[in-house]
Amino acid sequence: MRALQLTDDRKIELRDVAEPDAPAPGEVTLRLKAVALNHIDVWGWRGMAFAKRKLPLTIGAEASGVVEAIGAGVSNVLPGDLVAIYGARICGRCKACREGRDNLCEHVGGVHGFHLDGFAQEKINIPARQLVAAPPGVDTIGAALAPVTFGTVEHMLFDNAKLQPGETILVHAGGSGIGSAAIQLAKKTGCTVITTVGSEDKMEKARELGADHVINYREDRFEGVVRKLTKKKGVDVVFEHVGADTWAGSMLAMKRGGRLVTCGSTSGVSTNINLMMLFQQQLKLLGSFGCRMENMANAMQKMAQGVVHPVIDTLVDFDGIDKALERMETRQVFGKIVLKVEG
Repeated sequence: MRALQLTDDRKIELRDVAEPDAPAPGEVTLRLKAVALNHIDVWGWRGMAFAKRKLPLTIGAEASGVVEAIGAGVSNVLPGDLVAIYGARICGRCKACREGRDNLCEHVGGVHGFHLDGFAQEKINIPARQLVAAPPGVDTIGAALAPVTFGTVEHMLFDNAKLQPGETILVHAGGSGIGSAAIQLAKKTGCTVITTVGSEDKMEKARELGADHVINYREDRFEGVVRKLTKKKGVDVVFEHVGADTWAGSMLAMKRGGRLVTCGSTSGVSTNINLMMLFQQQLKLLGSFGCRMENMANAMQKMAQGVVHPVIDTLVDFDGIDKALERMETRQVFGKIVLKVEG
């Protein structure tokens, strides 16, 4: 079968690899359908592995597939089911896993596509506990976007930031995959949404998704515009995933008692914090990583109900992977690039 494998920094090859054996007890054989590309794929492509990994490594951290065969003891999915795949190899036994706090697993074995072989291949054997069945009305692309794109945002906005109707939120990088999801989810919650984008052509697209105010951060200091829009009060919530470039401005954009939730650092992992501002304004800084599998299920239910929808920049096949990663690296996308494994 075919697989896209990282063989060196910035070098991905399409290779023939052996098909998986019959699934072991507790495992499922999946036929992969779609892989949604993320910045973690760009990081791995660059060689930014934060744990030991062995090359060649099959790429792809967010995907959907159809169950082809099940091993003994599997009861949560059936052959023929379309599923979204949880991208971290969780143990399923620790206290966090038993309580449904999957992203706090105490014995996580790595992230697929980054530390472990990922999903840009035609078939894979995987523990059934990492699968969430898609409801009717969700297609292969929607299911592929549930684990990271929508699941991450569900976890950030509702589990961590506790976003409420009537609040005002600043969503950074509204043209990114998670930014486009955050705009939709926040607007459907009944919030006023302010977002930043990096070009004029992205401004109208962000408005079409529901953003009430769109700021071109290359032309205006976003924190100044936010203060004007909120009559100097600031926003209730900042949805942060850019990192060093936007951190100071994000702190200034919050109202007294505001919450900043962050899941990323694409512009740098280190920054400075004004501690006096932090305690005097009683700000809350919340770290968020990945999601719970319940977030994936909730996101797909909202897709099925038409509340939110995937925003797709382009669909590519295996031959388009290098160009896709290059475009993501330079932020020349609006929404998601999706790799179609099989039609």
